[in-house]
Amino acid sequence: MRVALTADHNGAALRVRLAARLAAGGYEVDDRGGAPDGDTVVDYPALCADVCAEVAAGRADRGIVLGGSGLGETIACNKVGGIRAGLCHDLWSAGISRGNNDANVLVLAAKTLPPETAEEIAATWLATPFKGGVHARRVAQIEAIERGRPLPRTPGHTP
Repeated sequence: MRVALTADHNGAALRVRLAARLAAGGYEVDDRGGAPDGDTVVDYPALCADVCAEVAAGRADRGIVLGGSGLGETIACNKVGGIRAGLCHDLWSAGISRGNNDANVLVLAAKTLPPETAEEIAATWLATPFKGGVHARRVAQIEAIERGRPLPRTPGHTP
């Protein structure tokens, strides 16, 4: 599996560590760079767009974006067509984002996660398969929203 990886200044050190861990685990890591260190401040939107373009074009199977809180990164990533980015703070959210939402980009908050926890979250996220079933129907609805298509009404929904 090819994984594209980037980080702003908040996640620079974690990017290096995570790239090494993923490579040791057999993943093909496409380290897209980002901030060279924690002192060189960079804006994250271009970094997110770069990784997400790799995933959306099929040049990477999955993407991982590291930022401070991960909130802005998640918003930026989800602006790219074909991307379903999930901000994960724990193993449970990592499993849900992959298993239920078929997320193809993982966002991690480098300011709040210990490096070991971030590694565990990434490992869980990468190893979790999409469940399909009812979740596939919901992912298709998300894709319809992305394309500007109307969705069927659901019980209890009033416009």
